[in-house]
Amino acid sequence: MNKQNDVLPAPGNQLSLAENAPRKARKAAIIAAASLFALSCTSFHAFADSDEIFTTRDLAQTADLSDAVTCQLEDGQNIDITEAGTYVLQGEAQNTTITVEAGNEDKVQLVLDGVTVENESSPVIYVLSADKVFITTTETENILMTTGTFVADDVNGNNTNAVIYAKDDLVLNGMGTLSIGSSENGINAKDDLKITGGTYQISALKHAVRANDNIYIQDGVFTIKAKKDALKCGDDDNVSSGSIYVYGGTFDITAGSDGLQANTLAEVDGGTFTINAAEGIEGTYILINDGSVSINASDDGINAVQTSDQYPAAVEINGGSITVVMDAGDTDAIDSNGSITINGGSINITAQYPFDYDGSGALNGGTVIVNGQEVNTLQNSMMGMGGGFKQRGGFNQGGGFNQGADFNQGGRFNQGGVPGSFNQDIAPGSYEQGNNF
Repeated sequence: MNKQNDVLPAPGNQLSLAENAPRKARKAAIIAAASLFALSCTSFHAFADSDEIFTTRDLAQTADLSDAVTCQLEDGQNIDITEAGTYVLQGEAQNTTITVEAGNEDKVQLVLDGVTVENESSPVIYVLSADKVFITTTETENILMTTGTFVADDVNGNNTNAVIYAKDDLVLNGMGTLSIGSSENGINAKDDLKITGGTYQISALKHAVRANDNIYIQDGVFTIKAKKDALKCGDDDNVSSGSIYVYGGTFDITAGSDGLQANTLAEVDGGTFTINAAEGIEGTYILINDGSVSINASDDGINAVQTSDQYPAAVEINGGSITVVMDAGDTDAIDSNGSITINGGSINITAQYPFDYDGSGALNGGTVIVNGQEVNTLQNSMMGMGGGFKQRGGFNQGGGFNQGADFNQGGRFNQGGVPGSFNQDIAPGSYEQGNNF
C-alpha cells in the first residue's frame, strides 16, 4: 500500500528558543562534572540534582493548546512534522507513523488524546531530528504497538527497532495512560530520555525502555514486562555514557535480564520499586540514597560491574528501604567487582550469599538484616568467582523469568492492561513464542 504523507504547518507563538542554550550548557556541565567527580571521589552521595535536570516545560503535565494543530489519524496515512509547535493527535489507525524531522533548535510537542495505533513493521513515533520532543498524554487511554518485524530505515541509516524511536532528546509526561506493546523494544532514545509523569504499561520482547546517554525519571506509574532489560541505558560504542537517575515514581517490573541496567551510574533518590528479574539493578556505580526497593532475583540482586571508564565499580547505600530475596544456588544479594559501602538505610536480605565484593566492604550505618538476623559487618561470601561468571543466572534456569506463570497469563500480551489490544487475534504468534513469553 502506498502511504500518503501529511506535512503539517506549525502553529504560531512558539516557545522561545532561548531555552535551548542553557539546556545544552547544563548538559555539557553535567557530563564534565561527572568525569571530574569520578576521579576525585569514591563516595558520591548524590550526583544529579533534579532541579538542574528538568525544565519547567519538562515538568508541566499539560500542554499549552492555545496554538495547537489537531491531527486526525487515519489508516496508512503518515504524518510528517517539520517545524516547532504543539500537535494534538487523535483517533485510531493502522500502519501509520508520526515522523518528526524538524530543525535542530525546534521543540515539538506531541499530545496524545485518545490515540490507538497498530503498526506491522515501523515505529509509531519516529523522531529523526529536533532539539527536543515532548510526548504528552491527556487524561485518556493511549495505545501504541508494533506487532511484526521492524524494517530498518536504510535511507537515514537507522535501525528503527522500537515503537517510539528518537534520535534526539525525548520527554514523556502527561495526565493519562500510555500503553506500548512491541515485538522488539518499547522506547529507544538515542540521546537523553526524561519522564516526569503519566502512567505507562510497556511490554516488549526485547528491552522495554532504553536510551544511549541518560534516563531521568521524576515521577510516573510504570508496569513493565520485558524479555530483556526493563530500563536500560548505555551505548555499546561509548563506555563513558549511560546513566539512570530515579527521583520518584512507582515501578512494577518483570524482566528476563535486568530491572535497571546502566553502563555507568544507577542512582536511586526516591520511588517505589517491585522488581522480579534475573538481576535487579546493574551498573558500574550503584548509588541508593532513598526510596523503597524490593527485588526478587535469580542471579544477583544488586550488581556493580565495571562496564564504564567514568566510575569505579561500587555499591553505595546511604538511605532508603531495600529488600532483596534471592533464589537458591550461586546467587548474590549484593555483588560488586569493587566495593560495597552502607552508610544508612534499612536493608533486609534473604540469600545464601548476601555480599560478594572484590574490593572493600564497609558497614558504617543503617540497619542490615540477613536471613532474619541483624549484622554489624559485611561478611564477604567470595562466591560466584569474585563477582564474575555465575554458574546459573540464565533466562529461565530453575527459578528464572516465568516462575510458574506465563508472561502473557492466558494469552494476553499485557495481562488485560490494554483491553483487547495485545491478544493473539490482533498479533497472531507475535508475542507468544511457544506460549512461554
